Amino acid sequence: MITEEANTVKNPDFPAMPLQDWEATKDTLHLYFQVIGKIRLTLMPRRNHWWNVTLYVTSRGIGTGPIPYKHYTFEIDFDFIDHQLQLRTSTGLSEDITLQNGLSVSQFYTSVMKALLVLGINVEILARPYDNKSTIPFAEDHEHATYNPEQVNRYWRAMVTIDQVLKEFSGRFYGKTCPVHLYWHHLDLTLTRFSGKSVPVPVNGSTVEKDAYSHEVISFGFWPGDDKVPFPAFYSYTFPSPDGIELESLQPKQAQWANSNGSPMALLNYEELRKMDNPREELLNFLESAYIAGAQLAGWPVQELRTIPLEEL
Repeated sequence: MITEEANTVKNPDFPAMPLQDWEATKDTLHLYFQVIGKIRLTLMPRRNHWWNVTLYVTSRGIGTGPIPYKHYTFEIDFDFIDHQLQLRTSTGLSEDITLQNGLSVSQFYTSVMKALLVLGINVEILARPYDNKSTIPFAEDHEHATYNPEQVNRYWRAMVTIDQVLKEFSGRFYGKTCPVHLYWHHLDLTLTRFSGKSVPVPVNGSTVEKDAYSHEVISFGFWPGDDKVPFPAFYSYTFPSPDGIELESLQPKQAQWANSNGSPMALLNYEELRKMDNPREELLNFLESAYIAGAQLAGWPVQELRTIPLEEL
C-alpha cells in the first residue's frame, strides 16, 4: 500500500505512484486498454505514425474519441471517478460496464463485445495482447483481475497533470507535432516532434516501426514503469540518435541518460520530480533540455521551429 509518508508531498497534482504498490492493478488496466485500443485500431481510418490507434486523457478518465461505424460514431470511455466503462453512440444509445476488483480480462473483453453488439456494432479484433508480458488471449485471461479504484484514480490524476504539461510544451513548437496521446501497447503517454526530414527505413523493421520511424523525431513521454524500468518515469529520445547526445546536459540535475535498446534515452524519475518545489516547471525544463540536446546535434533549425510569443508578432 502507498504509505502516508509517500502522500505527504506539497504537490497533489503529482500523487505518489510507486510501481510495486499497484503493479497488479496496472497490469490488468493495461490489458483493458489493449482491448479498447484494438477496437479503435480496427475501425479508425489510418493516420500517419499510428495516430489513429491511440487513446486520450479525458476529464474523467481515458477515452477513444469518436470512432466511425457505418453512418454514425461511437466512443468508449473509462470513467475513473465512478469506475465505469461507458460506451456511447451518436444515435443516443449507450451501455455501461462496472469496473471493479475481480473483473478479469476475460470478463471485461466478453462484456465489451456483448455491449457493442447491443449497440449494433459488430467488430472483430485480434483478441490477444500485443507486445505485452502477458500472452494469454483476452477471452482466456482469468489471471489478470486486480482493480483497485483508488490506485487507478491516482494514476489518472497524475495523467491529467502530465497531459496538460505536455500540451503546454507542444505549443512551443511550430513544426509537425502529434497530439498528446496514449499508446496502449506500452502504456506511454507521448508527444512527438518532427523535423520534416525522412530517414531510411530499416529493411528488417516491423510494419509498426516502419511507419513510426519513417522521419526524424524527438519523442517525449511518461510511463508508469515496467520490468525494464521499475519506476514511473518521464523520457525523451531522438531518432536517429546523434553521436554524443548522452554527453549533453539535462535539467533538472536529477535527470540522466540511460541506455535503451542500444541508444541513449533521457530519463527523469517521477517520484523524484514530485518532491521538487515546482514540478511542473521542472518537467518543462526536462522536456526542453532533452529537445535541445537532440535538435542541435541532429541539425534541426531550432530557432525557426520555436513558437513566437503573440506579443512579439
